[in-house]
Amino acid sequence: MKVADFMTSDVVAVEIPGNRDDVLKILKRTGISGVPVLKDKVLVGIITRKDLLRKAEETQLGLLMTVDPITIEADATISDAARLMIKNNIRRLPVVEDDTLIGLVSVADLIAAIAQMKIRVEIKGLYTSQTFALWEDTPLPLVGRIMEISGFEAIPILDADSRLQGIISEGDLIRHSSIEDTVEVSDFSNGTDDDEWTWESIRDMHTISYGISKIQLPNRAVKTAMVTNVVAVPQNAEVSECALKMKRARVDQLPVVNGDKRLVSMLFDRELIRVLCSEEAQQ
Repeated sequence: MKVADFMTSDVVAVEIPGNRDDVLKILKRTGISGVPVLKDKVLVGIITRKDLLRKAEETQLGLLMTVDPITIEADATISDAARLMIKNNIRRLPVVEDDTLIGLVSVADLIAAIAQMKIRVEIKGLYTSQTFALWEDTPLPLVGRIMEISGFEAIPILDADSRLQGIISEGDLIRHSSIEDTVEVSDFSNGTDDDEWTWESIRDMHTISYGISKIQLPNRAVKTAMVTNVVAVPQNAEVSECALKMKRARVDQLPVVNGDKRLVSMLFDRELIRVLCSEEAQQ
């Protein structure tokens, strides 16, 4: 199974020099998690929603992007793609031919491949991850900071009775974000307290006003932004079954619940693609 069979050929990309706001609009409109960056039609970087959230005050694409991204060729196997993504902790690989961008293969594309493979191995203990949850009234700015610190792309949300109510992801945060513009004033003065009324002090005083824009999350409860129609799976669910659920629901993760419908762990797509490097995937 080759990368060419599952990659996206019609790739949304941005050009530098460019503006962060253009990338934000693309991510909001399409729901994708990252875009390649081109200069004179040559691939020079990748910008992800994680970059936008982590560098909320940066506007220049050249400073936001990851330069010299890892790439793959179309005739490589999807197992090769999975190994590169796992090793480098990335979610997408530009597909190139003679240094020209011809496509993009993502974790979601590999999940679609796994859904076709009928791998009947149970996920329990192999691909599930320990996680934590947040209360449904946690403010969104705090949720964003917790995601940044923890490295999780999605977090389950519980009510006061510990019942699973929803999931919040980086994509949800981007959809509810806005650009906030402010004006900062800086005072550069060579004077001191002793001579603040002297002519030299007045002469050497310089005031500069400059604009700042940053991505802002509204100060409201996470329950207003979370996804509520959560697709969950039991602990004995099988690999390809879970991949198919992810593909159909277009989600990056599935809560794993026990017989009492209580949350016990999470199944992230980035963990599930590890099966492509196992013996089961080769059979």
